[in-house]
Amino acid sequence: MNEAHASDHPNGAYVFRLYFAGGAPNSVRALANLYAICRKHFPESHRIELIDVLKDPMRALADAVLVTPTVVKLSPAPELQLSAI
Repeated sequence: MNEAHASDHPNGAYVFRLYFAGGAPNSVRALANLYAICRKHFPESHRIELIDVLKDPMRALADAVLVTPTVVKLSPAPELQLSAI
């Protein structure tokens, strides 16, 4: 996936990355919640990247994600990582 930054959108885009574990209930709920938050608060200026750790475990390991679901706010700075357990 391509990286996006706040400067890519005139108003500053919010870019989130969600690490999830397939169709696990907590992962499904985290995805629904993140979409709802973005639609409500950033309707014209958000992007969500999805990383299924069951399909790409090395990506999660390389990014130091040990718990799912985990949301990382990539942009605008500063980067922020939250585990949703």
